[in-house]
Formats: sequence, C-alpha cells, structure tokens
Amino acid sequence: MSDDPEAGAAPDPAAPIVPEQGAHHAAPPPTPPDRDAVVHAADRETRAAAAIPTALRVTSEVCARALIIAAALGLLVFLIIQLRVVVVPVAISLLVSALLAPVVALLARNRVPRGVAVAITMIGGLALLGGLLSFVVNTFIGGFPDLQRQLTSSLQAIQQFLAAPPFNLTSEQLRDLPAQIGQAITNSQDALTSGVLTTAATVTEVGAGLALTVFTLIFFLYDGARIWRFLLKAAPRRRREEVDVAGRRAFATLVGYTRATVLVAFVDAIGIGIGLWAVGVPLVIPLSALVFLGAFIPTVGAVVSGAVAVLIALVANGLIPALIILAVVIGVQQLEGHVLQPLLLGRAVKLHPLAVVLAVAGGVVIGGIPGALLAVPLLAVVSAAVRSLVRDDEPPPHTIDPVDPHEGNPDVARRIKVPSWWSRLFRRGAERSR
Repeated sequence: MSDDPEAGAAPDPAAPIVPEQGAHHAAPPPTPPDRDAVVHAADRETRAAAAIPTALRVTSEVCARALIIAAALGLLVFLIIQLRVVVVPVAISLLVSALLAPVVALLARNRVPRGVAVAITMIGGLALLGGLLSFVVNTFIGGFPDLQRQLTSSLQAIQQFLAAPPFNLTSEQLRDLPAQIGQAITNSQDALTSGVLTTAATVTEVGAGLALTVFTLIFFLYDGARIWRFLLKAAPRRRREEVDVAGRRAFATLVGYTRATVLVAFVDAIGIGIGLWAVGVPLVIPLSALVFLGAFIPTVGAVVSGAVAVLIALVANGLIPALIILAVVIGVQQLEGHVLQPLLLGRAVKLHPLAVVLAVAGGVVIGGIPGALLAVPLLAVVSAAVRSLVRDDEPPPHTIDPVDPHEGNPDVARRIKVPSWWSRLFRRGAERSR
C-alpha cells in the first residue's frame, strides 16, 4: 500500500478537468448552438412581423418597389432629355426606317442587291418625303401671318359673342384675351415652324442632327437584322426567343403606324382642304398644310387643326359655312377612325383614345413637339412588345415577318384569311425570287 492518502482515491467530480498536454493535443469540439435559443429568436421575429398589420406591410413593400421603379424611370427620362440631340435623330431615323423597310425588303426579294436596294430607297424616299415636307412647311410658314390675323379676328368675334346674352361676360374678363392669344401665337411661331423638324437651336445642331439621322437610317435599312441580333445578346438565353418575337412584333407595329399615319394625314388634308375650298374659306393651302402636320399627333393634332379651320370659317364666311366645315372635319375624323385605320392596320395598333391623349400630353411636357410626335409610336411599340411577352402560344421568331403590319397583333394575324394587297405584293415578290 502507498503512504499517499490520495492515491487510489476517486476523482472529485467538482474539480476542473485539466487536459493532458501532448504534442498531438486536439482542441475541444465547438459547442453546438442552443436549439432553444434559435427557436426563441425565430419566434420573436415571427411575433414582431405579426405585430405589423398585413395591409401596412404589403403597402410599404409595394411603395418601396414603386419608388425604386420611379427613380429608375426618372433617371432614364433625365438621360433622354440630356441626350436629346442624339435620341431625337435616332428615333426619327427609326420611324423613317419603318416606313421604308418594306420597300427595301421588296427589292431584296426581287434579287436586287441589298446595298443597291437601300440606295434606291434612300434616294427616292428621302427625295419624296423631303420635297413633301418642304412644300408643306414652307406653305405653312408663308401663310402663317395671314393665318394669325384671321385667328385673332375669330377670337375677337368670339369675344363679342360671349359678351352678349345669355353669357354676359364682363369686358375686363375678355378685354385682353385676343391680345394674349395673339402674342402667344407670335411667340411660338418659331416653335411651330421649325420645331416640327428638329429640336436643335443652332444651325450646327441642325446639321449634326440631319447628318446623324441620315447616317443612322442607312445602317438601319442595310444592317437592321444584324443590329437586332446583336441587341438580343443582352437578353437572357432562355428568354431570347421570346424577346426576339416581341421585337419583331413591335417593329411590325411601327411599320403599320408610320404607314397609316402618312396615309391618314394625306386623306385628312385633302378632305378638309376640299371642304374649305368648296365653302370659300380663305387660306385653303395653309390650313390644309396645318391639318397635314397635325395628323402626325394623333387625336390632339386633328382636334386643334380642325378647330382652327372652323374658327377662320366662322369669321371669314359666317355661321353656316363654319357649321359646314365643322361637319366636314367631324366626317373626315370619323372616316379616319372607323374606316382608314382599321383597314390599313387591321386593328394591329389599336390604342385607347385616353392612352393616346395622355401619351401626347406626357410627350409635350417631356420633349415639346418632338415628344408629342414620338410619344404615340413609342406607346404602340411598348404595347405590342408587352402583349407578345405575356402570351404563351407565340410561334418561332422566323415565322414572323417584321415588315408586315398585321404581325403586330398575333390575334389579328391569325384572323386574316385573305391578305391585303400590300401583303399579296410582297408574297408575289417572294415567289418570284424563288
């Protein structure tokens, strides 16, 4: 037996355990997390979330996302305004390319080299459009002083009418109205005459904008398909075909919009011009030019130009001729809305009038006259693209012809059994090329 009284004694359970020291000593395993503490923390978070009313929580989340989207859109609008000298020419060249692309496609299908087809289309189309716009704008500028005097006289006649019973408006309320409106027309003369073509304020910017428009238009017509394929690479690979279909339908919508707008502008100007000439209203050519230019701003432009024609007829020819001109304007607009646009577009670019008015108003606030011109085609393109993206039964991209305006709306394209004369012309050219 050992003399040490502690030898062979049982270890004290309260004594701390001292690990043996060694070269290969391992650290003690980490203490696992307390499961009860985790459960209590999750329970506290659940109770805190439940303490907030569901309506308040959902509203706050929606508002936060809406603020982020609004900030992104505001930044985009700010960049567009800052780069308007570049954005406006590119947008105009895109509109003109939508008008001329079917001609290039027709010539290419008839075995004309694409470069030659683009050259022929550019020379012929720009000469025709440039000559037409030059005639209309120069006519409008030349007749603007007489038009201003007639409009001021019309407003004075309206002032006298409102001062008589049953309106009995005081002279103080009406005294300065014609002068103010006449001064506003005089101050906006430059915007009305030169703002139709460009927003640039200097000759250098005008030249740069025209050069950029023509340069961009050439490449849109010659290499538009390759540019679109390059832009498609920015889309996710699994959604690339859907974006391709949406882009084709959007461009088809733009083709239909530009074609219909030009034809409708011609019909409006000719129809109202004939009515003005038949009644004997002065300034027939300037008023017809105003109607032609106003037709490029849907709904709002037709109403404003028609109202000016009626006012001038009221002063120059009396009440009965003015009522006749009003009937002519309403008849032409009804012909446009119920016959021409459905016939030309097959309802592929059908937009609600409220959406058109709001788009024009927003375009005027953001970009002035160019904004009003570009707002509705932008709305039509976005509407066509969104309609395509939300569908689940879209065909493959190669089956959609981007220069056929009926392809802008898949429902309309499927309902069409007998193709229009324009489609038959393209189909005949394709068959000959084979």
